[in-house]
Amino acid sequence: MRILLVEDEPAVVSVISRGLTESGYEVSVAPDGLLGLEMSRSNDFSLIILDVMLPGMNGIEVCRQIRAEKNGTPILMLTALSTIDNVVMGLDSGADDYLTKPYKFQELEARIRSLVRRQGNGVQTKAAPRSANILRLGDLILNTDTRQASRNNRIFTLTATEYRLLEYLLSNPRKVLSRAEILEHVWGIDFNMNTKVVDVYINYLRKKINKESEPEMIHTIVGHGYMLKENVTDEDQ
Repeated sequence: MRILLVEDEPAVVSVISRGLTESGYEVSVAPDGLLGLEMSRSNDFSLIILDVMLPGMNGIEVCRQIRAEKNGTPILMLTALSTIDNVVMGLDSGADDYLTKPYKFQELEARIRSLVRRQGNGVQTKAAPRSANILRLGDLILNTDTRQASRNNRIFTLTATEYRLLEYLLSNPRKVLSRAEILEHVWGIDFNMNTKVVDVYINYLRKKINKESEPEMIHTIVGHGYMLKENVTDEDQ
């Protein structure tokens, strides 16, 4: 499996390249963002490991450009910036996972396996009955072919992460989903990412789903997680 490592710190490059090569991966290295972007265009990689702080073009911009060019290669971001805002910025730029420094090499390998598995098999969920690739609950509709979402005939735009989250919620209606379950199924992560990122994206979805005094649909189950159901009242929040 071919991996593109976009990293400008020689010590980090050495550790990652040596470790992944010993594990059987083929690793190509780009020392700056511009070269990393060019290599992503001209080569077929199974995974891109992308540092945020890069010369030439930072990792956020590289990731955005890769996604703008319709390149769906899984991207794992590496950074020393660990605040929720930084994590959300990385994911919103199109990254599939976000690993903060310092980290153990075993964790990096586990994240790589998770991303590759998800790319090969898709995010596994218990799908609700659907027709013509439509997920529906009440007046909330998601077309999984066009990735278009609407409520009460009002169409709204979703980021890639918001789409995966809404798809998972609609695939499991009226079921309490823990933050850990959401991380595992939406991001393919079953450990070590701050679960506050789930709360951030739930709030993003709520703002898009609930317009013009429409009834709440994403129900907070205090101490447990979230549930998607119709006509949640204020008493449920």
